[in-house]
Amino acid sequence: MTVDDVAEYLNKPQSWVYGNWQREKIPFRKVGQALRCRPSDLDKWLDEQGAE
Repeated sequence: MTVDDVAEYLNKPQSWVYGNWQREKIPFRKVGQALRCRPSDLDKWLDEQGAE
């Protein structure tokens, strides 16, 4: 998933995702200069946050 995909999935603005991904420990990986996240990793992260 791209940052745009994650922002849409979390119902947050893209700027929030970019501004908080390290602090919130959103499971992104750098691919070149882009951030990518596996859907399964994002769902696991959400479960750990107590979110639905």
